Amino acid sequence: MNNPHTVVKMFEENLAEYTGAKYAVSCDNCTNAIRMCCDYYKVEQVTIPKRTYLSVPQSIIQAGGKVKFEDLKWKGVYQLKPYPIYDAAKRLTSNMYVSGTLMCLSFGIKKPLKLGKGGAILTDSLEAYEALKKLRWSGRDEQIPYDVDNPDFLGYNSYITPEWAARGMMLLGVYPQHAKDQVEEPDYRDLTTFKIFKNEIA
Repeated sequence: MNNPHTVVKMFEENLAEYTGAKYAVSCDNCTNAIRMCCDYYKVEQVTIPKRTYLSVPQSIIQAGGKVKFEDLKWKGVYQLKPYPIYDAAKRLTSNMYVSGTLMCLSFGIKKPLKLGKGGAILTDSLEAYEALKKLRWSGRDEQIPYDVDNPDFLGYNSYITPEWAARGMMLLGVYPQHAKDQVEEPDYRDLTTFKIFKNEIA
């Protein structure tokens, strides 16, 4: 296998087929998946549960948005309202994809597909797919050699490594066809009490 991106593409194709999405864009973690989706939609005000992981509002703010917290119980997945972006870090099951959305997955060690590291974005939009692939690869086109590439927008160094992708394929190959959502973490703190968000709340 001469091109290391080949195994990454294979993992993405397998993940898309399993979840029912047309495309999957892998990346280094769910936090950066959410941030790239926020960048793609150029978010302004985003409403999320007040009890979720700390990096979610940070990603929104880093993408230029304002955060509004709501008292919402959730399980497996929730929307970054009003945008069609979903934090699905605690869900991975067959045909889970919701058409017209960007669904962000986590492959952390406590998440359903336990790679230890990694994430992905599910989409059925070719435009979003192509843009997110460039965003995760420093704005570059993966098919163009570095010495002749000339990126036209800023991106991140957020790609998944071929080694992690290969492990992902192995684990996905034995993953159950239908899996239950993970429950909300009982120790998720109320993020409205964090001083770092006091000036960022919409």
